Amino acid sequence: MDVGTIEHNGGRAAQVIADGVALHGVPDALDLLARCWELDAAALILRVEHCTPDFFRLRTGIAGDVLQKFSTYGLRLAIVGDPPAQPGRSLADLIRESNAGRQVHFAPTLEEALDRLFGDRA
Repeated sequence: MDVGTIEHNGGRAAQVIADGVALHGVPDALDLLARCWELDAAALILRVEHCTPDFFRLRTGIAGDVLQKFSTYGLRLAIVGDPPAQPGRSLADLIRESNAGRQVHFAPTLEEALDRLFGDRA
């Protein structure tokens, strides 16, 4: 899986550069965390299309497990793009609660994701 870096406002993020799904579950998340450390990146930027559709079906537990790994290992995560429409409010609640914190952000654009990740730096 190709991962590059992007610098913004004094911070460095790893960014998945791939066609298709790069995140199927926790093993992929751990690989991406390792790539972040190798690249000395404080965060990972992942596009919606890089996530398995099951990530957005919260009953599968994939999103919770993956987000917990990023929280446990202290790396920030931004998921860029419009998540697929899902019935119910669970996904909307997860996005709202994540965006209220500092660890995980869902953003419609790369620019907004970078500002959320590194906008508070001097």
